[in-house]
Amino acid sequence: MLVKAGRIAEDPFITLADDDALPKNGAVIVSLKRFQAETDALLSRDAHLGVRLETDQSPEALGEHVHKLAVVVLTMPTFKDGRAFSWARVLRTRLGYQGEIRVTGHFLRDQLAFLVRVGVDAFDISQNLSMDDIEAALHEISDVYQPSVDGRPTISDLRAAARTNGQGA
Repeated sequence: MLVKAGRIAEDPFITLADDDALPKNGAVIVSLKRFQAETDALLSRDAHLGVRLETDQSPEALGEHVHKLAVVVLTMPTFKDGRAFSWARVLRTRLGYQGEIRVTGHFLRDQLAFLVRVGVDAFDISQNLSMDDIEAALHEISDVYQPSVDGRPTISDLRAAARTNGQGA
């Protein structure tokens, strides 16, 4: 089940194994290994392209082509492996990536809101989570202490604004 913006979404992408034939049409997601081996052929197709990164693969390996990708899929083999959080932030901040960042694999309901904070905007959910669980998880954090990619004002920012507004009244 693909969830984007808190709603179930249709996935236009087909995930290909490294030895699958490349279809002439249609959006595909390939591994980093395949992307690096077939960059020109993949980028010359008139279709959306995505690359799947394993946790030990930095998004910086995508190089200058990162901005040509419609989606970057970050794999979480276990909820204990937090590198997807770092890679999402690297994609958004250091690399300036504006496309879809999707997380797949094993993550917990409690991690959804934090993944959104670092720039993830889609979840390939295979766990037994209902839409009510997902909706609740995405709205659990009401105020934040640290700045992040989502641009939400921090508690410190809110306090400063309240002091400024109080002085002007």
